[in-house]
Amino acid sequence: MLLPLLSGKDRQGNAIQQSDWPSELPVLPLRNVVAFPDALLPLAVGLERSIRLLEDVLEGNRLVVLVAMTDPSVEEPGTDGVYQIGTLAVVDRALRLNEDYQIMVRGLSRVRIVDWVGDTPYLRARVEVFPETFGDEKEIEALRRELLDAARRMVVFFPQVPEGIVDMLDQMPEPSLLLYMIASNVRLDVGQAQRVLAGPDLATQMRTLLGIMQHELEVLELGQKIREEAQGEMEKTQREYYLRQQMKAIQKELGDDESDELEEYRSKIEEAGLPKEARREAERELDRLGQMNPQSAEAGVIKTYLDWLVELPWNKLSEDNLDLAHAEQVLNEDHYGLEKVKERIVEFLAVRKLRLERGVEDDEDVGATAILCFVGPPGVGKTSLGRSIARALGREFTRMSLGGMRDEAEIRGHRRTYIGAMPGRIVQALKRVGTRNPVFMLDEVDKIGADWRGDPASALLEVLDPQQNHAFRDHYLDVDFDLSDVFFITTANTLSTIPAPLRDRMEIIEIDGYTEYDKVQIARGYLVPRQVKSNGLQAGEVKFTDEGLKTIIRDFTREAGVRNLEREIGRALRKVATQIASCKDDTACDVLVDPERAREYLGKPRYRDESYLRTELPGVATGLAWTPAGGEVLFVEAKVMEGKGDLILTGQLGDVMKESARIALSYVQGELQNLGLPEDVLEDRVVHLHVPAGAIPKDGPSAGVTLVTALVSELTEQRVRGDVGMTGEVTLQGQVLPIGGVKQKVLAAHRHGLKTVLLPKANEVDLEDVPQEIRDELQFVLVGHLDEVLERALVPTVEFEVALDEATEGGNGRSKEFAAGMLA
Repeated sequence: MLLPLLSGKDRQGNAIQQSDWPSELPVLPLRNVVAFPDALLPLAVGLERSIRLLEDVLEGNRLVVLVAMTDPSVEEPGTDGVYQIGTLAVVDRALRLNEDYQIMVRGLSRVRIVDWVGDTPYLRARVEVFPETFGDEKEIEALRRELLDAARRMVVFFPQVPEGIVDMLDQMPEPSLLLYMIASNVRLDVGQAQRVLAGPDLATQMRTLLGIMQHELEVLELGQKIREEAQGEMEKTQREYYLRQQMKAIQKELGDDESDELEEYRSKIEEAGLPKEARREAERELDRLGQMNPQSAEAGVIKTYLDWLVELPWNKLSEDNLDLAHAEQVLNEDHYGLEKVKERIVEFLAVRKLRLERGVEDDEDVGATAILCFVGPPGVGKTSLGRSIARALGREFTRMSLGGMRDEAEIRGHRRTYIGAMPGRIVQALKRVGTRNPVFMLDEVDKIGADWRGDPASALLEVLDPQQNHAFRDHYLDVDFDLSDVFFITTANTLSTIPAPLRDRMEIIEIDGYTEYDKVQIARGYLVPRQVKSNGLQAGEVKFTDEGLKTIIRDFTREAGVRNLEREIGRALRKVATQIASCKDDTACDVLVDPERAREYLGKPRYRDESYLRTELPGVATGLAWTPAGGEVLFVEAKVMEGKGDLILTGQLGDVMKESARIALSYVQGELQNLGLPEDVLEDRVVHLHVPAGAIPKDGPSAGVTLVTALVSELTEQRVRGDVGMTGEVTLQGQVLPIGGVKQKVLAAHRHGLKTVLLPKANEVDLEDVPQEIRDELQFVLVGHLDEVLERALVPTVEFEVALDEATEGGNGRSKEFAAGMLA
């Protein structure tokens, strides 16, 4: 049961005189509350210093001085962090809860701090009574009545207050007791309550409290008026309408026509630095928002649109790092080789540096930024190269995959008329990186689809055109956005599937497959350290010999890039990690991966040299082909059987390759005598030409020489040299025409262990692109006619030599010359 309010009494009801006080009293700072005399106040005590003070007070006379803090954010205020006028109180109750105390204090008298004694272990001071001086009794009585009247008016707004409370206040004999009773029950902030407590005389204190109460009454009456106005204009069942009208009434009384939300949007528009057109559109939409119901669906659409407008990086640009040496260093650190790409990036930086130094940065007549397109097989580092370029330039990097994209709206966005509309992924990516000039990689540009939703490749025409993308218009934003500062880089495996208009807008940089030497260097400098770290190993615990790496490259991978090579290295290192983890002697745990260890870790070889095995019998020739994954070796098989003289083609051949097969057969039929074969050798015979790996589509004219060689090998029963690979288009006259993809095909020949490559003479210039170490290891034979191909590709046999002598008896000079070349 709470003790009655007795002014200046101890717990037994005896009056407490200042002469009974100790010379110094403990001072307890209060946060966000002011203690008044003659009032009970519950407090929670949790700070270590305050708990020490409370425990000392409970052991003594239970007297404590309560003062409010000037700054509530201070954890433990000093003597200058509290008010100098407070309340002497006695601790009536104290309850220990875990580490904290819950106490009930009762104010006794208003006091003033005379002198601070100390601040350790808690604040202590000497105080004196600061009594309330009455002054004019009539003025005090008038103020007393006004306070009672204000209290009576205020009680009306609080139905939970019991009836008769004001009458009880009227019975209080002391005006100071009435003052503090009302002050302790009216909503006051710390500053207001301290002004009431620290007033120089009772009249001032009562006036201060009366002014605060009158202001609070005005607010309460205004709130009631607002509720009444809104209540009269709405139906009782429409709560949403009621809340909306109440808000309108509040705005009307405050004289404020715009909500805080509208002001916030307006300030964001000012800070965003929007172009003229975008700013005009944003302000128009903001005016529409202010005139509509904020709860409507259309308002939500407008807010989303404004959010996109103000959050886009209209004027935020990353500063380019134009240090050419730094760019070269970064590119060399991240990638081996790729000299053409690195050279192009350095050129870009050099041009940009000169334009800045010579003041032509904003000249529209100067050529715009080029759009680069990296074309090459998988795993050669096209995508990772984009990150390195961004790091070299000091720009942000973002990537978007175009593989399988079929909806034009993915690029241009959806119009706002659609539910759930959003900007395209171009705009989304720019918002995500926060700058207007990132390095933007568009991956797999050759794998874009098209259907009834549009053609994304056509939408990219504007994005990737330096003369147009300064005014790119997304369907959702419906305002121009400048993409001219974006460094666009696209990647592809093949150019054949990229539409010609789109291909024309890009600067093509071909990234070919790596040689075995390149792969060893890449593995040693990049792949092995990365996989060592990934598998929890240390650099000194495992080493790969060059021969060990070559074993992995030759026996367990067959690719133009290094993606599978890294995978196989990781697989071997996991075996090493298992071995080291179970090793007890740390000094004997280091591992050297040589060819034997590589085979032990990776198992039996996955690939073997098929050229010699496939060409052990006549009728099989080794050809070289180009694929989006790099160059490849293919085998052409020919079989001549009894039948009706048909030509059978299998192996999922395309139309162009089928025509090459018919040309090959026609050429052989026309050259039977020159080849030393009977003229009726193909009568009532079926010729079957097959290219293995039948699940893979094949097309192109470059297999012509291989088809002829396989067919001649079958007819003459001479096998084809196992170390020879060939490529070239043929004509009915036996001429060998140039083909494409020479570098990729030569790399494939080297990768498969071939020693000699037959190429059209017209492709001699393309050999300059082949790395020097490959040219040193391979023998290149440049041919212009099929006679030269057959001379170098076929291996004469004893049986064929006899047959050749018989067949060339009486033959023309060309057949004898050919036979002599064959026997050579």
